[in-house]
Amino acid sequence: MNSNQFIALAPILIIAGAAVVTMLIIAIRRNFVLINCVSACGILLSLLAVGLIWQANPVQATSLIRVDGYALFYTALLLLTGLSVIGLCYDYFKARTGENEELFVLLLTALLGAVVLVSSSHFASFFIGLETLSISLFVLISYTINRQNSLEAAIKYLILSGVSSAFLLFGMALIYAQSGVLDFNGIGRYLMNQKDMNALVLSGVILIIAGVGFKLSLAPFHLWTPDVYEGAPSPITAFIATASKGAVFALLLRYFISAYNYSYLPFLTVLSVIAVLSILIGNLLALLQNNVKRLLAYSSIGHMGYVLVAFIAGGRIAPALVVESVTFYLVTYFITTIGAFGIISVLSTPQIEADDLSFYRGLFWRQPWLATIFTLMLISLAGIPLTAGFIGKFYIFASGADARLWGLLLTVIVGSGLGLYYYLRVVVVMSMNVEATAIEPVEPVQKRMSTTILAVLTLLLLWFGLYPGHLIESILLISNSLK
Repeated sequence: MNSNQFIALAPILIIAGAAVVTMLIIAIRRNFVLINCVSACGILLSLLAVGLIWQANPVQATSLIRVDGYALFYTALLLLTGLSVIGLCYDYFKARTGENEELFVLLLTALLGAVVLVSSSHFASFFIGLETLSISLFVLISYTINRQNSLEAAIKYLILSGVSSAFLLFGMALIYAQSGVLDFNGIGRYLMNQKDMNALVLSGVILIIAGVGFKLSLAPFHLWTPDVYEGAPSPITAFIATASKGAVFALLLRYFISAYNYSYLPFLTVLSVIAVLSILIGNLLALLQNNVKRLLAYSSIGHMGYVLVAFIAGGRIAPALVVESVTFYLVTYFITTIGAFGIISVLSTPQIEADDLSFYRGLFWRQPWLATIFTLMLISLAGIPLTAGFIGKFYIFASGADARLWGLLLTVIVGSGLGLYYYLRVVVVMSMNVEATAIEPVEPVQKRMSTTILAVLTLLLLWFGLYPGHLIESILLISNSLK
Protein backbone atom coordinates (compact mmCIF):
# COMPACT_ATOMS: atom_id res chain seq x y z
CA MET A 1 0.00 0.00 0.00
CA ASN A 2 1.45 3.38 -1.01
CA SER A 3 1.02 6.72 0.75
CA ASN A 4 -1.84 7.86 -1.50
CA GLN A 5 -3.85 4.75 -0.71
CA PHE A 6 -3.19 5.12 3.02
CA ILE A 7 -4.26 8.78 2.98
CA ALA A 8 -7.41 7.88 1.04
CA LEU A 9 -8.36 5.45 3.82
CA ALA A 10 -7.83 8.11 6.54
CA PRO A 11 -11.57 8.80 7.22
CA ILE A 12 -12.25 5.09 7.73
CA LEU A 13 -9.13 4.57 9.86
CA ILE A 14 -9.92 7.57 12.06
CA ILE A 15 -13.46 6.36 12.78
CA ALA A 16 -12.15 2.88 13.60
CA GLY A 17 -9.48 4.41 15.84
CA ALA A 18 -12.04 6.62 17.59
CA ALA A 19 -14.16 3.56 18.42
CA VAL A 20 -11.12 1.79 19.93
CA VAL A 21 -9.98 4.86 21.89
CA THR A 22 -13.50 5.40 23.22
CA MET A 23 -13.68 1.78 24.36
CA LEU A 24 -10.31 2.03 26.14
CA ILE A 25 -11.31 5.24 27.94
CA ILE A 26 -14.50 3.55 29.15
CA ALA A 27 -12.39 0.70 30.55
CA ILE A 28 -10.29 3.21 32.51
CA ARG A 29 -12.91 5.72 33.61
CA ARG A 30 -16.64 6.03 33.03
CA ASN A 31 -17.66 9.60 32.28
CA PHE A 32 -20.65 10.20 30.02
CA VAL A 33 -19.68 13.75 29.05
CA LEU A 34 -16.06 12.79 28.34
CA ILE A 35 -17.02 9.82 26.16
CA ASN A 36 -19.50 11.97 24.26
CA CYS A 37 -16.81 14.59 23.57
CA VAL A 38 -14.23 11.99 22.49
CA SER A 39 -16.72 10.40 20.08
CA ALA A 40 -17.64 13.77 18.59
CA CYS A 41 -13.96 14.69 18.21
CA GLY A 42 -13.30 11.42 16.37
CA ILE A 43 -16.06 12.22 13.88
CA LEU A 44 -14.78 15.79 13.44
CA LEU A 45 -11.26 14.50 12.72
CA SER A 46 -12.66 12.10 10.15
CA LEU A 47 -14.59 14.99 8.55
CA LEU A 48 -11.34 16.99 8.44
CA ALA A 49 -9.66 14.09 6.64
CA VAL A 50 -12.51 14.03 4.10
CA GLY A 51 -12.00 17.73 3.46
CA LEU A 52 -8.24 17.32 2.97
CA ILE A 53 -8.61 14.61 0.31
CA TRP A 54 -11.77 16.02 -1.33
CA GLN A 55 -9.94 17.33 -4.41
CA ALA A 56 -7.72 14.25 -4.82
CA ASN A 57 -8.10 11.90 -7.78
CA PRO A 58 -10.11 8.68 -7.30
CA VAL A 59 -8.02 6.01 -5.57
CA GLN A 60 -8.55 2.26 -5.49
CA ALA A 61 -7.26 2.11 -1.91
CA THR A 62 -7.49 -1.69 -1.77
CA SER A 63 -9.13 -4.28 -3.96
CA LEU A 64 -12.22 -3.84 -1.77
CA ILE A 65 -12.41 -0.06 -1.28
CA ARG A 66 -12.64 2.72 -3.87
CA VAL A 67 -12.27 6.28 -2.58
CA ASP A 68 -13.69 8.76 -5.09
CA GLY A 69 -15.83 11.90 -4.98
CA TYR A 70 -18.99 9.82 -4.67
CA ALA A 71 -17.67 7.90 -1.65
CA LEU A 72 -16.31 11.04 0.01
CA PHE A 73 -19.60 12.95 -0.38
CA TYR A 74 -21.60 10.17 1.24
CA THR A 75 -18.92 9.68 3.88
CA ALA A 76 -19.23 13.36 4.83
CA LEU A 77 -23.03 13.07 4.87
CA LEU A 78 -22.88 10.01 7.14
CA LEU A 79 -20.34 11.63 9.48
CA LEU A 80 -22.50 14.75 9.84
CA THR A 81 -25.46 12.49 10.54
CA GLY A 82 -23.47 10.63 13.19
CA LEU A 83 -22.42 13.94 14.78
CA SER A 84 -26.06 15.07 14.94
CA VAL A 85 -27.21 11.78 16.47
CA ILE A 86 -24.43 11.89 19.08
CA GLY A 87 -25.61 15.37 20.04
CA LEU A 88 -29.19 14.16 20.38
CA CYS A 89 -28.02 11.14 22.40
CA TYR A 90 -26.21 13.41 24.85
CA ASP A 91 -29.40 15.16 25.90
CA TYR A 92 -31.55 12.04 25.61
CA PHE A 93 -29.40 9.72 27.77
CA LYS A 94 -27.68 12.05 30.25
CA ALA A 95 -30.72 12.09 32.56
CA ARG A 96 -31.27 8.33 32.32
CA THR A 97 -29.88 5.99 34.92
CA GLY A 98 -27.44 3.24 34.03
CA GLU A 99 -24.10 3.00 32.28
CA ASN A 100 -24.70 4.62 28.90
CA GLU A 101 -21.11 5.17 27.75
CA GLU A 102 -21.01 2.08 25.53
CA LEU A 103 -23.71 3.68 23.41
CA PHE A 104 -21.10 5.86 21.71
CA VAL A 105 -18.82 2.91 20.92
CA LEU A 106 -21.73 1.23 19.19
CA LEU A 107 -22.60 4.40 17.27
CA LEU A 108 -19.02 4.79 16.06
CA THR A 109 -18.91 1.12 15.04
CA ALA A 110 -22.20 1.44 13.15
CA LEU A 111 -20.88 4.58 11.48
CA LEU A 112 -17.71 2.70 10.50
CA GLY A 113 -19.80 0.03 8.79
CA ALA A 114 -21.84 2.67 6.94
CA VAL A 115 -18.69 4.48 5.71
CA VAL A 116 -17.20 1.18 4.49
CA LEU A 117 -20.45 0.49 2.62
CA VAL A 118 -20.42 3.70 0.58
CA SER A 119 -16.77 3.09 -0.40
CA SER A 120 -17.23 -0.57 -1.32
CA SER A 121 -16.38 -1.85 -4.78
CA HIS A 122 -16.39 -5.54 -3.92
CA PHE A 123 -18.89 -8.02 -2.50
CA ALA A 124 -16.59 -8.77 0.45
CA SER A 125 -16.48 -5.15 1.67
CA PHE A 126 -20.19 -4.86 0.85
CA PHE A 127 -21.01 -7.67 3.25
CA ILE A 128 -18.46 -6.72 5.93
CA GLY A 129 -19.66 -3.12 6.02
CA LEU A 130 -23.31 -4.14 6.11
CA GLU A 131 -22.82 -6.62 8.96
CA THR A 132 -20.68 -4.19 10.95
CA LEU A 133 -23.51 -1.70 10.68
CA SER A 134 -26.25 -4.23 11.46
CA ILE A 135 -24.59 -5.89 14.47
CA SER A 136 -24.18 -2.52 16.18
CA LEU A 137 -27.82 -1.67 15.49
CA PHE A 138 -29.05 -4.86 17.24
CA VAL A 139 -27.75 -3.53 20.56
CA LEU A 140 -28.58 0.12 19.93
CA ILE A 141 -32.25 -0.68 19.28
CA SER A 142 -32.62 -2.34 22.69
CA TYR A 143 -30.42 0.08 24.61
CA THR A 144 -33.31 1.36 26.77
CA ILE A 145 -34.16 -2.20 27.70
CA ASN A 146 -36.47 -1.08 30.50
CA ARG A 147 -39.02 -0.07 27.85
CA GLN A 148 -41.51 -2.85 27.17
CA ASN A 149 -41.21 -3.01 23.39
CA SER A 150 -37.49 -2.25 23.08
CA LEU A 151 -36.19 -5.80 23.44
CA GLU A 152 -38.96 -7.15 21.22
CA ALA A 153 -37.97 -4.70 18.48
CA ALA A 154 -34.30 -5.70 18.72
CA ILE A 155 -35.08 -9.43 18.53
CA LYS A 156 -37.34 -8.90 15.52
CA TYR A 157 -34.64 -6.89 13.76
CA LEU A 158 -32.00 -9.51 14.64
CA ILE A 159 -33.99 -12.44 13.22
CA LEU A 160 -35.13 -10.72 10.04
CA SER A 161 -31.72 -9.17 9.46
CA GLY A 162 -30.18 -12.64 9.68
CA VAL A 163 -32.58 -13.89 7.04
CA SER A 164 -31.79 -10.94 4.76
CA SER A 165 -28.05 -11.56 5.20
CA ALA A 166 -28.59 -15.17 4.13
CA PHE A 167 -30.33 -13.91 0.96
CA LEU A 168 -27.42 -11.57 0.27
CA LEU A 169 -24.77 -14.26 0.73
CA PHE A 170 -26.63 -16.75 -1.42
CA GLY A 171 -27.11 -14.15 -4.16
CA MET A 172 -23.41 -13.23 -4.08
CA ALA A 173 -22.48 -16.92 -4.23
CA LEU A 174 -24.65 -17.49 -7.31
CA ILE A 175 -23.08 -14.54 -9.13
CA TYR A 176 -19.57 -15.69 -8.19
CA ALA A 177 -20.31 -19.26 -9.27
CA GLN A 178 -21.15 -18.02 -12.76
CA SER A 179 -18.78 -15.08 -13.25
CA GLY A 180 -15.79 -16.09 -11.12
CA VAL A 181 -15.34 -12.52 -9.81
CA LEU A 182 -16.56 -10.55 -6.80
CA ASP A 183 -15.59 -6.96 -7.60
CA PHE A 184 -18.27 -4.77 -9.16
CA ASN A 185 -16.29 -3.76 -12.23
CA GLY A 186 -15.35 -7.37 -12.90
CA ILE A 187 -19.00 -8.39 -12.74
CA GLY A 188 -19.82 -5.54 -15.11
CA ARG A 189 -17.21 -6.71 -17.64
CA TYR A 190 -18.55 -10.25 -17.43
CA LEU A 191 -22.16 -9.14 -18.04
CA MET A 192 -21.18 -6.89 -20.95
CA ASN A 193 -19.71 -9.90 -22.73
CA GLN A 194 -22.87 -11.96 -22.31
CA LYS A 195 -25.59 -11.89 -24.94
CA ASP A 196 -28.30 -13.13 -22.59
CA MET A 197 -28.68 -12.96 -18.82
CA ASN A 198 -27.70 -16.23 -17.20
CA ALA A 199 -30.33 -17.73 -14.88
CA LEU A 200 -27.84 -18.00 -12.00
CA VAL A 201 -26.82 -14.34 -12.27
CA LEU A 202 -30.44 -13.23 -12.57
CA SER A 203 -31.37 -15.25 -9.47
CA GLY A 204 -28.35 -13.89 -7.62
CA VAL A 205 -29.19 -10.24 -8.30
CA ILE A 206 -32.84 -10.78 -7.32
CA LEU A 207 -31.72 -12.35 -4.03
CA ILE A 208 -29.43 -9.38 -3.42
CA ILE A 209 -32.32 -7.01 -4.11
CA ALA A 210 -34.42 -8.95 -1.56
CA GLY A 211 -31.67 -8.71 1.05
CA VAL A 212 -31.12 -5.01 0.43
CA GLY A 213 -34.90 -4.47 0.39
CA PHE A 214 -34.99 -5.49 4.05
CA LYS A 215 -32.27 -3.00 4.99
CA LEU A 216 -34.15 -0.24 3.15
CA SER A 217 -37.54 -1.35 4.59
CA LEU A 218 -39.00 -1.59 1.09
CA ALA A 219 -42.31 -3.43 0.73
CA PRO A 220 -42.86 -6.36 1.06
CA PHE A 221 -39.74 -6.53 3.30
CA HIS A 222 -40.95 -3.74 5.61
CA LEU A 223 -42.67 -5.62 8.43
CA TRP A 224 -39.93 -4.91 10.98
CA THR A 225 -39.96 -1.15 10.44
CA PRO A 226 -42.83 0.21 12.62
CA ASP A 227 -41.95 -1.97 15.62
CA VAL A 228 -38.24 -1.12 15.47
CA TYR A 229 -38.90 2.60 15.01
CA GLU A 230 -41.28 2.60 17.98
CA GLY A 231 -39.12 0.45 20.26
CA ALA A 232 -35.73 2.08 19.69
CA PRO A 233 -34.68 5.31 21.46
CA SER A 234 -35.59 8.33 19.32
CA PRO A 235 -31.98 9.34 18.42
CA ILE A 236 -31.21 5.75 17.43
CA THR A 237 -34.37 5.63 15.33
CA ALA A 238 -33.12 8.74 13.53
CA PHE A 239 -29.82 6.97 12.83
CA ILE A 240 -31.55 3.84 11.51
CA ALA A 241 -33.88 5.88 9.30
CA THR A 242 -31.06 7.94 7.76
CA ALA A 243 -27.48 6.65 7.99
CA SER A 244 -28.39 2.97 7.77
CA LYS A 245 -30.69 3.35 4.77
CA GLY A 246 -28.66 6.04 3.02
CA ALA A 247 -25.47 3.97 3.11
CA VAL A 248 -27.23 0.93 1.65
CA PHE A 249 -28.87 2.99 -1.10
CA ALA A 250 -25.55 4.61 -2.03
CA LEU A 251 -23.95 1.17 -2.24
CA LEU A 252 -26.80 -0.22 -4.35
CA LEU A 253 -26.49 2.66 -6.82
CA ARG A 254 -22.73 2.12 -7.16
CA TYR A 255 -23.26 -1.61 -7.71
CA PHE A 256 -25.93 -1.19 -10.40
CA ILE A 257 -23.87 1.33 -12.36
CA SER A 258 -20.52 -0.45 -11.98
CA ALA A 259 -21.87 -3.97 -12.56
CA TYR A 260 -23.86 -3.02 -15.68
CA ASN A 261 -27.15 -4.19 -14.12
CA TYR A 262 -29.21 -1.40 -15.69
CA SER A 263 -29.06 -3.18 -19.05
CA TYR A 264 -31.38 -5.98 -17.94
CA LEU A 265 -35.13 -5.40 -17.93
CA PRO A 266 -36.03 -8.11 -15.32
CA PHE A 267 -34.09 -6.22 -12.63
CA LEU A 268 -35.89 -2.97 -13.34
CA THR A 269 -39.26 -4.73 -13.48
CA VAL A 270 -38.73 -6.23 -10.03
CA LEU A 271 -37.64 -2.86 -8.67
CA SER A 272 -40.67 -1.14 -10.23
CA VAL A 273 -43.06 -3.52 -8.47
CA ILE A 274 -41.22 -2.97 -5.17
CA ALA A 275 -41.38 0.83 -5.64
CA VAL A 276 -45.15 0.80 -6.27
CA LEU A 277 -45.79 -1.45 -3.26
CA SER A 278 -43.57 0.66 -1.01
CA ILE A 279 -45.22 3.96 -1.96
CA LEU A 280 -48.80 2.69 -1.65
CA ILE A 281 -48.40 0.45 1.42
CA GLY A 282 -46.24 2.94 3.30
CA ASN A 283 -48.56 5.90 2.77
CA LEU A 284 -51.83 3.99 3.23
CA LEU A 285 -50.74 2.43 6.53
CA ALA A 286 -49.40 5.77 7.77
CA LEU A 287 -52.98 7.11 7.56
CA LEU A 288 -54.03 4.71 10.34
CA GLN A 289 -51.35 5.63 12.88
CA ASN A 290 -51.82 7.51 16.16
CA ASN A 291 -48.21 6.96 17.16
CA VAL A 292 -45.86 9.54 15.64
CA LYS A 293 -42.87 7.19 15.45
CA ARG A 294 -44.92 4.53 13.68
CA LEU A 295 -46.33 7.20 11.37
CA LEU A 296 -42.80 8.27 10.44
CA ALA A 297 -41.85 4.60 10.03
CA TYR A 298 -44.51 3.98 7.41
CA SER A 299 -43.71 7.35 5.87
CA SER A 300 -40.07 6.27 5.47
CA ILE A 301 -41.22 3.20 3.53
CA GLY A 302 -42.99 5.51 1.09
CA HIS A 303 -39.95 7.78 0.82
CA MET A 304 -37.68 4.85 -0.01
CA GLY A 305 -40.17 4.04 -2.76
CA TYR A 306 -39.85 7.59 -4.10
CA VAL A 307 -36.05 7.32 -4.21
CA LEU A 308 -36.39 3.98 -5.95
CA VAL A 309 -38.32 5.67 -8.78
CA ALA A 310 -35.31 7.91 -9.51
CA PHE A 311 -33.05 4.88 -9.12
CA ILE A 312 -35.03 2.89 -11.71
CA ALA A 313 -34.82 5.82 -14.14
CA GLY A 314 -31.10 5.06 -14.41
CA GLY A 315 -31.93 2.36 -16.93
CA ARG A 316 -33.13 4.94 -19.46
CA ILE A 317 -31.31 8.21 -18.72
CA ALA A 318 -27.74 9.28 -18.01
CA PRO A 319 -26.31 7.80 -14.76
CA ALA A 320 -25.11 11.28 -13.72
CA LEU A 321 -28.70 12.54 -13.52
CA VAL A 322 -29.71 9.51 -11.46
CA VAL A 323 -26.87 10.16 -9.00
CA GLU A 324 -27.93 13.81 -8.80
CA SER A 325 -31.61 12.95 -8.20
CA VAL A 326 -31.04 10.19 -5.66
CA THR A 327 -28.34 12.07 -3.75
CA PHE A 328 -30.27 15.35 -3.47
CA TYR A 329 -33.37 13.51 -2.27
CA LEU A 330 -31.39 11.54 0.31
CA VAL A 331 -29.76 14.72 1.65
CA THR A 332 -33.16 16.37 2.15
CA TYR A 333 -34.55 13.15 3.65
CA PHE A 334 -31.65 13.02 6.12
CA ILE A 335 -32.25 16.61 7.25
CA THR A 336 -36.00 16.28 7.72
CA THR A 337 -35.94 12.84 9.33
CA ILE A 338 -33.24 13.72 11.86
CA GLY A 339 -35.16 16.91 12.62
CA ALA A 340 -38.47 15.07 13.10
CA PHE A 341 -37.02 12.45 15.44
CA GLY A 342 -34.98 15.18 17.13
CA ILE A 343 -38.25 16.86 18.16
CA ILE A 344 -39.50 13.58 19.65
CA SER A 345 -36.16 13.19 21.45
CA VAL A 346 -36.30 16.72 22.92
CA LEU A 347 -39.88 16.29 24.15
CA SER A 348 -39.20 12.87 25.68
CA THR A 349 -38.28 12.38 29.32
CA PRO A 350 -36.77 9.37 31.12
CA GLN A 351 -40.32 8.39 32.09
CA ILE A 352 -42.23 9.17 28.87
CA GLU A 353 -41.37 8.70 25.20
CA ALA A 354 -43.19 11.49 23.37
CA ASP A 355 -44.46 9.32 20.53
CA ASP A 356 -48.22 9.30 21.07
CA LEU A 357 -50.06 11.75 18.83
CA SER A 358 -52.14 12.96 21.78
CA PHE A 359 -48.97 14.25 23.39
CA TYR A 360 -48.67 16.84 20.61
CA ARG A 361 -52.08 18.47 21.11
CA GLY A 362 -51.59 22.13 21.82
CA LEU A 363 -47.84 21.99 21.24
CA PHE A 364 -47.96 25.34 19.40
CA TRP A 365 -49.24 26.90 22.63
CA ARG A 366 -46.85 25.08 24.96
CA GLN A 367 -43.63 24.93 22.90
CA PRO A 368 -44.10 27.18 19.83
CA TRP A 369 -40.42 26.97 18.79
CA LEU A 370 -40.42 23.16 18.70
CA ALA A 371 -43.85 23.03 17.06
CA THR A 372 -42.67 25.37 14.30
CA ILE A 373 -39.58 23.26 13.59
CA PHE A 374 -41.66 20.07 13.58
CA THR A 375 -44.12 21.67 11.15
CA LEU A 376 -41.30 22.66 8.79
CA MET A 377 -39.88 19.13 8.89
CA LEU A 378 -43.27 17.59 8.16
CA ILE A 379 -44.15 19.91 5.27
CA SER A 380 -40.69 19.25 3.80
CA LEU A 381 -41.37 15.52 3.97
CA ALA A 382 -44.65 16.27 2.19
CA GLY A 383 -42.77 18.16 -0.54
CA ILE A 384 -44.28 21.61 0.03
CA PRO A 385 -42.55 24.49 -1.88
CA LEU A 386 -39.89 26.66 -0.19
CA THR A 387 -38.47 23.63 1.60
CA ALA A 388 -35.67 21.27 0.58
CA GLY A 389 -38.19 18.44 0.33
CA PHE A 390 -39.91 20.18 -2.57
CA ILE A 391 -36.66 20.31 -4.59
CA GLY A 392 -36.03 16.65 -3.81
CA LYS A 393 -39.52 15.67 -4.95
CA PHE A 394 -39.06 17.78 -8.08
CA TYR A 395 -35.91 15.76 -8.89
CA ILE A 396 -37.91 12.54 -8.57
CA PHE A 397 -40.49 13.83 -11.06
CA ALA A 398 -37.83 15.17 -13.43
CA SER A 399 -35.87 11.90 -13.58
CA GLY A 400 -39.07 9.84 -13.87
CA ALA A 401 -40.40 12.06 -16.66
CA ASP A 402 -37.10 11.91 -18.57
CA ALA A 403 -37.26 8.12 -18.39
CA ARG A 404 -40.99 8.12 -19.28
CA LEU A 405 -41.93 6.14 -16.17
CA TRP A 406 -45.51 7.42 -16.25
CA GLY A 407 -47.00 4.61 -14.16
CA LEU A 408 -44.45 5.11 -11.40
CA LEU A 409 -44.94 8.89 -11.50
CA LEU A 410 -48.69 8.42 -11.09
CA THR A 411 -47.98 6.30 -8.03
CA VAL A 412 -45.70 9.04 -6.67
CA ILE A 413 -48.52 11.59 -7.12
CA VAL A 414 -51.00 9.36 -5.28
CA GLY A 415 -48.51 8.66 -2.48
CA SER A 416 -47.66 12.35 -2.13
CA GLY A 417 -51.35 13.22 -1.81
CA LEU A 418 -51.82 10.65 0.94
CA GLY A 419 -48.66 11.85 2.67
CA LEU A 420 -49.82 15.45 2.66
CA TYR A 421 -52.97 14.38 4.56
CA TYR A 422 -51.29 12.59 7.46
CA TYR A 423 -48.48 15.15 7.79
CA LEU A 424 -50.98 18.00 8.01
CA ARG A 425 -53.01 15.93 10.46
CA VAL A 426 -50.09 16.14 12.91
CA VAL A 427 -49.83 19.90 12.31
CA VAL A 428 -53.56 20.31 13.01
CA VAL A 429 -53.22 18.35 16.26
CA MET A 430 -50.36 20.63 17.35
CA SER A 431 -52.57 23.65 16.62
CA MET A 432 -55.45 22.49 18.83
CA ASN A 433 -56.38 24.47 21.91
CA VAL A 434 -54.25 23.50 24.86
CA GLU A 435 -57.39 22.57 26.85
CA ALA A 436 -58.00 19.76 24.34
CA THR A 437 -54.86 17.92 25.42
CA ALA A 438 -55.76 14.35 26.34
CA ILE A 439 -52.40 13.48 27.89
CA GLU A 440 -51.06 15.77 30.54
CA PRO A 441 -47.75 16.99 29.07
CA VAL A 442 -44.54 16.73 31.02
CA GLU A 443 -42.44 19.82 30.52
CA PRO A 444 -39.07 18.68 29.15
CA VAL A 445 -35.84 19.80 30.72
CA GLN A 446 -33.70 22.27 28.82
CA LYS A 447 -31.75 20.45 26.11
CA ARG A 448 -29.42 23.02 24.61
CA MET A 449 -27.36 20.73 22.39
CA SER A 450 -30.42 19.16 20.80
CA THR A 451 -32.11 22.51 20.21
CA THR A 452 -28.92 23.82 18.59
CA ILE A 453 -28.87 20.83 16.25
CA LEU A 454 -32.54 21.38 15.41
CA ALA A 455 -31.87 25.05 14.66
CA VAL A 456 -29.04 24.14 12.27
CA LEU A 457 -31.19 21.52 10.54
CA THR A 458 -34.00 24.04 10.13
CA LEU A 459 -31.66 26.56 8.53
CA LEU A 460 -30.36 23.89 6.14
CA LEU A 461 -33.91 22.85 5.32
CA LEU A 462 -34.85 26.38 4.32
CA TRP A 463 -31.51 27.19 2.66
CA PHE A 464 -31.59 24.15 0.37
CA GLY A 465 -35.24 24.88 -0.39
CA LEU A 466 -34.61 28.50 -1.37
CA TYR A 467 -31.02 28.30 -2.68
CA PRO A 468 -30.30 24.70 -3.70
CA GLY A 469 -27.59 25.68 -6.20
CA HIS A 470 -24.58 25.09 -3.91
CA LEU A 471 -25.68 21.58 -2.99
CA ILE A 472 -26.52 20.75 -6.62
CA GLU A 473 -23.07 21.91 -7.74
CA SER A 474 -21.41 19.67 -5.14
CA ILE A 475 -23.47 16.69 -6.27
CA LEU A 476 -22.68 17.36 -9.93
CA LEU A 477 -18.97 17.26 -9.10
CA ILE A 478 -19.23 13.77 -7.63
CA SER A 479 -21.74 12.31 -10.10
CA ASN A 480 -19.15 11.75 -12.84
CA SER A 481 -16.72 9.99 -10.49
CA LEU A 482 -19.02 6.99 -10.14
CA LYS A 483 -17.83 4.26 -12.51
